[in-house]
Amino acid sequence: MKLRVLVVDDTIMYRKVVGDILAEMPGVEVVGTANNGRIALTRIASLKPDLITLDVEMPVMDGLETLQEIQKSHPDVGAIMLSSWTKRGSDITMKALELGAFDFIPKPDAEAMQANVQLLKGALLPRIKAFAKRLELKLLLKQTVRPSGAASPAAPKPVVTTAAPSRRTGKSKAVAIGISTGGPNALTKMLPQLPRLGVPIFVVQHMPPVFTKSLAESLDAKCQYEVREAEHNETVRPDVIYIAPGGKHMRVAAGQGGTKVIQITDDPPENNCKPAVDYMFRSVAREYGALSTGVIMTGMGGDGTLGLRVLKSFGAVTIGQDEESCVVYGMPKMAAEAGVVDVVAPLQSIASEIVRTVR
Repeated sequence: MKLRVLVVDDTIMYRKVVGDILAEMPGVEVVGTANNGRIALTRIASLKPDLITLDVEMPVMDGLETLQEIQKSHPDVGAIMLSSWTKRGSDITMKALELGAFDFIPKPDAEAMQANVQLLKGALLPRIKAFAKRLELKLLLKQTVRPSGAASPAAPKPVVTTAAPSRRTGKSKAVAIGISTGGPNALTKMLPQLPRLGVPIFVVQHMPPVFTKSLAESLDAKCQYEVREAEHNETVRPDVIYIAPGGKHMRVAAGQGGTKVIQITDDPPENNCKPAVDYMFRSVAREYGALSTGVIMTGMGGDGTLGLRVLKSFGAVTIGQDEESCVVYGMPKMAAEAGVVDVVAPLQSIASEIVRTVR
């Protein structure tokens, strides 16, 4: 069965380029296009796509308004947002991701048209594949749903994996979180559940520049913690969540008089990622050792597994998100299969598992 995609963008060039890229992908059918949100809604009703690529900034009805309407009337239709590199574009994109858009792609701005096409292609392909895989899983879950009248299943419980439990005796003095696809929505649900714990939290969310600042501002309005985009050489404070800035790496280092400082670097990408989770996890392991908690959440690829291995070798406690609550079960799956996750927990239990390691 082919993945049915509707392309929505107010510029004819992007409709053509995105449509052509998708049409070349095996297992994908472009069922139509629309040049604004209002037309998109009528096309969704008649064409019944599985997924739409949705421009963020459009006249008549922008991407966010369109997504809100889609979720009311067509909740099974997924969305990949195409955003400009503007502050307004990134703010709207964050809101869309928090609402449950599958992922986003910044519109490339290279001088040569062919370079932009290749960048778009490279960004779309893995996301389309990941969405198709997730759709397949959803359909399988629907087919195995319990018969009507059967008792409701109990709330999912965290499962301790086969990883050897930590032998440490103290409480965590820092929490490190790695996350990617589906991250803004997951963080919006999880981080506000955390009470002030008197420890810093370091977050690497795979995201380009500008967008990480919008993410930090959005989370800051919702959390008991202060949430900020991390800055180079700032002193680490308790009860602050530090988001790694897009396009740079973030690490923790020793400061003066026993303090810790954040360093923002331009070191090469790791796992094709910048910021990279592994890079941040290693520094937390070095600075906090056994007295840290490593958390790996929803996302594509395997970034974070090697870093968790280092954290675990120091005696840190490690937590992984479970398959059912992940938008993409890539990063936590690889870590769990590598045996470096102590506790596998559904999204709604991750905050309480973090609290347990700190208190």
